Amino acid sequence: MAEKTDVTWHTHQVTREDRERLNGHHGCVVWFTGLSGSGKSTIANCVERQLYDCGVHSFLLDGDNLRHGLNASPAMLAAAHGDAFAQRFGLGFSADDREENIRRVGAVAELFAAAGLVTLTAFVSPYRRDRDAVRRLVESFGRPGDFIEVFVDTPLEICEQRDPKGLYRKARSGQLKAFTGVDDPYEAPGQAELTLDSGRSSPEVLAGRVVSYLRERGKIR
Repeated sequence: MAEKTDVTWHTHQVTREDRERLNGHHGCVVWFTGLSGSGKSTIANCVERQLYDCGVHSFLLDGDNLRHGLNASPAMLAAAHGDAFAQRFGLGFSADDREENIRRVGAVAELFAAAGLVTLTAFVSPYRRDRDAVRRLVESFGRPGDFIEVFVDTPLEICEQRDPKGLYRKARSGQLKAFTGVDDPYEAPGQAELTLDSGRSSPEVLAGRVVSYLRERGKIR
């Protein structure tokens, strides 16, 4: 039986609108999704650089970086917190763990957007239902259009050729199981706000498309 939890929502004196007026632009979530090696992180970093150069307040939540802390694996947590804690709260790469990984990231991204930041995320996030759940969360606390899905649609063969972390090689040799794109599915977005092909254009050019979209939609000036 689930433990009963009594929690109360507290309204802040400083509102989201107050923070956005102070920043001079809207908060939102720009969610980059695509296969490993597709160029998500590279493009997202270029977007953040371009936003910074324009005076826009932003922050990038990167999949690998968050796996070092908020979404650490059981092995990473065990030394400091013990095996029982690590097994309960650590995240691997099973379907359930991937769902929880994206749920946590979505909750953090929503908070950052509420603080008036253009919040960039770069995660494989292979399951459509998990991305859709984040969209509902972000837009339920904010406005319609505050979640911007960017599909980095790079062909698998190009991702494998790049293979910056050697993950495809390990997956093909059987050293790495349930790897997205090899023996675990990637569910492409049905209606992403933007689709980018990093096999045809440079990261800087693609980042410019994202920044232009944010301007066109009134998220930034």
